[in-house]
Amino acid sequence: MGIQLKQQDKIEILTLIDNYIDLVPADNSTVVQRAMPLKNMEVRNSILAEHGFSSMVTATDGDQSRSLLFDFGFSEHGVAFNAEALGVDMKSVQIMALSHGHLDHVGGLSKVSELVGKKGIKLVVHPDVFIGPRFAKISDDLKLTMPSFSVKQAEAAGVSPVVTREPYGMLEDTVFFLGEIPRETDFEKGAANLRCVEDGVEKQDPIMDDTAIIAHLKGKGLIVLSGCAHSGIINTVRFAQKISGIEHVHAVMGGFHLSGPEADSVVENTIKSFKEINPDYIIPTHCTGRKAVMKIEEALPEKFILNMAGTKLTFAA
Repeated sequence: MGIQLKQQDKIEILTLIDNYIDLVPADNSTVVQRAMPLKNMEVRNSILAEHGFSSMVTATDGDQSRSLLFDFGFSEHGVAFNAEALGVDMKSVQIMALSHGHLDHVGGLSKVSELVGKKGIKLVVHPDVFIGPRFAKISDDLKLTMPSFSVKQAEAAGVSPVVTREPYGMLEDTVFFLGEIPRETDFEKGAANLRCVEDGVEKQDPIMDDTAIIAHLKGKGLIVLSGCAHSGIINTVRFAQKISGIEHVHAVMGGFHLSGPEADSVVENTIKSFKEINPDYIIPTHCTGRKAVMKIEEALPEKFILNMAGTKLTFAA
């Protein structure tokens, strides 16, 4: 299952929303550019944070740049608010992709689609984004429903779903949607409290729709961007290496879903695997969990980048 991923001179990832914001970190560099609280040189520009994720990815080769949106945040308005505050040209977006069907990644789709302004723009998804009901099980007597996402909702938002389990090339094969990710590690078992009903039987939700996108930075290797990594971030990276044929990983970014009472051993094994994979940068976001983020930073400080809403990361060849 090989793919032909075109090398790019530059990959920019602008985080439109994430769980964290700090408007005065003073840590800009050639890679990291933080959002500024300025409007007309006055300190009056706010950036929102929420339990959700959304990013704009721009791939540049020579003088040709192409952009896509990956995920849309939790609230109806958060990503749209930040796009305006950041002065983002949303009309440059050519295609969209969804990491999985949970509300904290698809909630802002309608408002975002309005800003993009392209009726019928493609939204690349795994078929299981539309399954339901899904819920978080607190106890046998307490189950919290997770709102489902449907084809009708997608079409009402003005997008045209492209449904695939297989890897799918976007922006003329400069970025690939990974499709269904094999579950191969012995420690990435998913969240036991996330449940679904299949054929009338309750079971742990395998969240087979969980996926990621990848790009190839010229001379530096793979860039892997996940939404929540319910598939396991190590499974995700290794699948990306396998189908692309590219061994070196320049950056791993995204939600790693390493929170919860059962996560400690998974965090340690994830860090061990990161050391084996040896990416140049590791950028945990969104649902990774505070304890896990701190452990990753402590174990791999030279590779770690703190992400937040409004941050633009520039990876250049």
